[in-house]
This record gives sequence, C-alpha cells and structure tokens, in this order.
Amino acid sequence: MYYFDNAATTKNKPEKVIEAVINAMKTAGNASRGVYNESLSSDRIIYSARNSICKLFNADNPRQVVFTKNSTEALNIAIMGILTPSDHVITTEMEHNSVLRPLNYLKLEGLKVDYIPMDEKGNLKYECIEDFINDDTKAIIINHSSNVIGNINDLKKIGDLCLKHKLIFIVDASQTAGSFKIDMKEMSIDVLCFTGHKSLLGPQGTGGLCVSEKIEIKPFIVGGTGVQTYNEYQPDKMPTRLEAGTLNTHGIAGLIAGIEYINDNGMENLTRKSQELAKYFYESIKNFPGIKLYGDYSDHYLRSPIVAFNIMDSDSSEISMILSDEYGISTRPGAHCAPLLHKSFGTVDQGMVRFSFSHSNTKEEIEVAINAIKNIIDEIGGK
Repeated sequence: MYYFDNAATTKNKPEKVIEAVINAMKTAGNASRGVYNESLSSDRIIYSARNSICKLFNADNPRQVVFTKNSTEALNIAIMGILTPSDHVITTEMEHNSVLRPLNYLKLEGLKVDYIPMDEKGNLKYECIEDFINDDTKAIIINHSSNVIGNINDLKKIGDLCLKHKLIFIVDASQTAGSFKIDMKEMSIDVLCFTGHKSLLGPQGTGGLCVSEKIEIKPFIVGGTGVQTYNEYQPDKMPTRLEAGTLNTHGIAGLIAGIEYINDNGMENLTRKSQELAKYFYESIKNFPGIKLYGDYSDHYLRSPIVAFNIMDSDSSEISMILSDEYGISTRPGAHCAPLLHKSFGTVDQGMVRFSFSHSNTKEEIEVAINAIKNIIDEIGGK
C-alpha cells in the first residue's frame, strides 16, 4: 500500500513513538491521583509534554498548555469558551468544520460571522479583513494552512491586525504543528489549537491548545481533576480549568517522542523533503490532459505538501477508489470537511482528490502514483 493521506494522519510513526506508548502503558498510572510511583510517572510524562509543546510554540508557560483528544476538541473549547452570542467574529472560507460548526451553533443564538474570501488560487484576500472589523468584533479565527489545497496563511500579518484592533487571535494549526515554525509571541497568537497525530507524528487521540496568559476561557467540560475535590466548580487555575477527567497519558508519551524526533532530525529538513516530493508529483502531473489542480503552487516551499486535483468530470471518490483498488494507493477524496472552500471552487458535487505527503514517502512511491494517474486518464479518455 502506498500511503498519501498524511494530512489526515501520519501513518508511518517513528519507532521511538511506538516504544514510548508501549512503555507508558506498562509503567504509567493516573496522573495527579496519587503519590505512588505509577501516578508520579504519569505526572512526569504530562509535565514533560507541556514543557516540550511550550518550547515548540513559544507559549507563555507550560501551565498554559492544555491537552485534548484532538484539535477539534481544542477549537470547540476555545470558540465556545471565548465567544458569546452578542459577539462578532471573523473567519475564512477555507476553514474546517471544526471551526465552522461551533460558529454555526453560536450563530443560532445571535453570533455574527464574516468570512474572508479567497481568490481563484485559494489565497486569502487580506485586504478585506479590516473592512469586516466593527465595534462588536471579538476575534479572528483562522487555520495556518488549508487541509484541502495546502495554501499557507500569513499568521504574522493577521496577528499584527489583531494587535492593532485589540482582537483575540485563535489559530487552527492542525496541518502545520510540527512542520512549520509557529511562534505565538512573534505572531501575536492568543490561542493555538493543535493535533498530535499529523505532523507532530504522535498517536491519534492527542492534541491540545496553548493559551496566552491574558486570555480567559470558560470551561467547556467539567468534572474530576484530582485536586480541589471539595470545590463545587471547576478549579480556576490553568491547566486544570480546561482539563477534566483522566488524560491520555499513553498517547501523550508518544507525542513527546514525536516532538523529540522532529527536534533531532530538524523540522525544516523533514518538511523540505515532503515538499520536494509534493513538488515532483505536481510537476509530473500538471500537464496531463484532463487534470485540474487547485491551490497556489507558485512556491512549493511556502505551502503544505498537498496536491489537490480532479480528473475531467470524474467524481473524486471514483478516482480515489480506483487508485486504492487497482494500484494500492491511499488518498482522500470528497469535501474534506471544508464546505465553504468547495463552494468557492465550485467542487461541491465533484469534491477533490487529495494527495498529502510526508518525509516518510519515497520518490519510488511517487513514480507509482504518477503512472497510476496517467493510466486512469488514458482509461477515462478512451471510454
């Protein structure tokens, strides 16, 4: 099987990630629930992870790192815990449903939302942003990179706008955490939401949010914390304020190992390899008859390693199924949980075929995919 769905989850985890999970399953108890060795082992794992993530994103301090099971949960915590029905918020047409659906539920209660449009290549029209800002605007919510077309958004530019207008800046880093440098202080990010199972190379069921010390988020889930048992309400101090119940210590141990692997091998080196593979794939198929590509490919080193396309008028699911059944190639078709982006590109019915690359892919695998696409085009054209 040739795996090209790394934007959904990285399949080939470093061996040290697997070993860390297994070791934690053998040694870790329940964090903050005792003073015996197994409980303290979990405490050490979780603190180490908070420290690693804090350094990776230049967050305020490790206690401002909150763990969740994925970026969807993190975004729900941020959106539902910061916004009120009387607020106005600005987001984009390229957002994932992890942002759009929480906003849609709040819209039912009165929240006002404006969407930054894209140009024909899927680049944000930054010049529109200030036109949307009004007295009720509370936040801008944006992804760092589109999960569909791979375009990167300029967080520094938007962060500066948020500073200028005293807005809260919430970033969905699902696609870029672990593959692109993110500096919360330099980019004026107030809440950074991330997932562990993509470019951070950790297990599924891991993720979180880094919260600026100046931001207060209302608890989204309340319950057991292991501390302040007689407090009738969720403790106020971070990170306990936003963490209820037993954390995924086994997965978090794997997440630490994933970050260590990235640090040992160099984030830029790993990302550059995946970008070069994506570039080679793009350059090889871009002139095939019947191919329509989506996104801005003017600089492959300033975009996520994603290539999204369609073949003639064929349904993207049909193409993806042929790739899987006849060639053993794993891809992602359809709408990719980004409805407004597909409306913008006019691909609501057709969807798109998405190839997403990792440093663990090889040029030989790319050659197989290129030949498969060529064969599919020949077959479709001959019908």
